[in-house]
Amino acid sequence: MRPVETSSDSGGLGRNRETATLVLLSFAMLIVSLDQYIVVVALPDIAGDLGYSAQTLQSVISAYAVASAGFLLFGGRAADLLGRRRVLATGLALYAGAAFAGGFATGPEVLLAARAFQGLGGALVFPTTLALINTTFDEGRPRNRALGIWGGAGAAGLVIGVLLGGLLTQLFGWEAVFFVNVALAGPALLLAFVVIPRDGEREKGRTFDLPGALSISLGVTLIVFALVQGPGSGWLSPVILVSAMVGVLLVGAFAVVERRSSDPLMPPRLFSNPNLITGVVIAFMFMATFGSVLYFLSLYFQEILGYDALRTGVGFLLPTAVVVAGSTVAGRLVTRFGLRRTLCAALAVGALGAVALGLVIAPDGTYAELVPGLVALGVGDGVVFTTMFIAAATGVPDRQQGIASGIASTGSGVGAAVGLAVLVLVSTAGLDGLSGEELRTATADGIRTTLFVAAGGIALTFLFALSRCPAPPEPVPAPVPYQTRRC
Repeated sequence: MRPVETSSDSGGLGRNRETATLVLLSFAMLIVSLDQYIVVVALPDIAGDLGYSAQTLQSVISAYAVASAGFLLFGGRAADLLGRRRVLATGLALYAGAAFAGGFATGPEVLLAARAFQGLGGALVFPTTLALINTTFDEGRPRNRALGIWGGAGAAGLVIGVLLGGLLTQLFGWEAVFFVNVALAGPALLLAFVVIPRDGEREKGRTFDLPGALSISLGVTLIVFALVQGPGSGWLSPVILVSAMVGVLLVGAFAVVERRSSDPLMPPRLFSNPNLITGVVIAFMFMATFGSVLYFLSLYFQEILGYDALRTGVGFLLPTAVVVAGSTVAGRLVTRFGLRRTLCAALAVGALGAVALGLVIAPDGTYAELVPGLVALGVGDGVVFTTMFIAAATGVPDRQQGIASGIASTGSGVGAAVGLAVLVLVSTAGLDGLSGEELRTATADGIRTTLFVAAGGIALTFLFALSRCPAPPEPVPAPVPYQTRRC
């Protein structure tokens, strides 16, 4: 493990600094991750109190996803240039403040704004925690172990969010799913100044590339907005068409800006790293499939099985435990068996789990019938989440870990938006005009079809990983800068 930077504000942590840093960063990742779905089981109560319609209720989730996905690259670049402790602290402060405002929201507009600012805070925290992990621990066994713990916290957060949301909503009301973030992010913010070394001086000659950062952030935000809102608003509605076209134009402008920049936001050499590209594609597909399944399982528990918010949360206890276990051991599996074998095995198990779930989804189904599929899907979920970020960090210089983390996390954020938009279309096809038992039966059929589609997406990801991650090459005597080892 590389020597840890010392500073006057070490706080007397000494040799325990690496452990303390890993715990803090994993906790920060858990906070950001759980908030993607913590409001899912609280949505019916939010709709009743704040006046959301069935068509607009999904915006409570999408407001976070849109803001987060659009500014992940910005957050990664800011971490590299402005200092990782500064950016982490800023993100946590923004996160806590937005959650506080959300808990006191009295109308849809205030709540959506709070969710959007939470997403922005998450866009600063997510890539910064990943960059700090990758620069604190050496590539190989130490980093794989650290990313296993960090990934376990992140993957578990997606499921814990549903569990905690159900418990808090049942006991204290929907406002509690926001106030809990204040209680979590506040202490993490204070500990960041104790545990993480002070940021050094900015590297001379490096610029923020503000035109590039703004164009790509706004471009991705508008594209994700169009993808998320398209199913509800109509793909040919003026708002969706304009958002998509302007977003594409801004992404094109970003490409032009990058070619002319002396210090581009995304250095071209990063894209010659096969591991980073593999990690980004798998992150996109992971969130489009595994990540979206949680949403539909929650609907199944509540709308088909008739669970209340608390019982829905309890229903996620089993997959939570499996996801945490899978993510935690993933680093060791990569160290022992390599990226390709670990990824492919986990994707295969996850695909089988999605199929198993689809086969037992029914209007008269039971939780016990779901258990085998939940376990298999949880294993794949946990292992893939950690492994895809190990791949994305391999061979990236320390000074570019922030932007590389931003690229990988942007892939996951956009994947979440695209996956949910596509799968919502699949699950709701043919529901118009139905009511009562007919609607309940058709909803179960739609969720079953959705799980089969998700299984197909996971299978495609398996084929990509199998072809993209070749066996390690023979060692070379003198690697040149930026040369990367394949998976």
